[in-house]
Amino acid sequence: MPLENWNPLRELESMKREMDRIWDDVFASPRRAEAPWRRPTEKGGVASPAIDIIDRKNEIIIKAEMPGVARENIDISMQEGTLTLKGEIKEDAEKDNGEHSYSERTYRYYARAINIPVKIASDNIKATLKDGILSIHLPKAEDLQPRKIKVEIE
Repeated sequence: MPLENWNPLRELESMKREMDRIWDDVFASPRRAEAPWRRPTEKGGVASPAIDIIDRKNEIIIKAEMPGVARENIDISMQEGTLTLKGEIKEDAEKDNGEHSYSERTYRYYARAINIPVKIASDNIKATLKDGILSIHLPKAEDLQPRKIKVEIE
């Protein structure tokens, strides 16, 4: 195999050709969804929402990003120490009536299961949705909450 001098300009030309091909694919398609770099979640797949977990004395708070999900399309369940979050952004019914020319907004489904390592008083779980952030308050079971015990010294 003959040795060949490495030429960085040749590499740049190759990259430029590839980028031109990608952009040609994007603009040749009437739907941006055909773009090769689209993530599966943007094509209607399942996204795992980013979360924060805050462990306080009496409760655990989970904050999950669910932008664009309506309150009525969120499902929260707690079973055997696992908190399951589900939510979906539904497609517009207007798309089906034939009046849409172009749309980049897509259906999206969020799902995440979170292992909760402590016993939770599941009857008292509360959740709020504000600005795309789902906040779930999981009160710890009474037997896990700290309490003061007065000890008599004799």
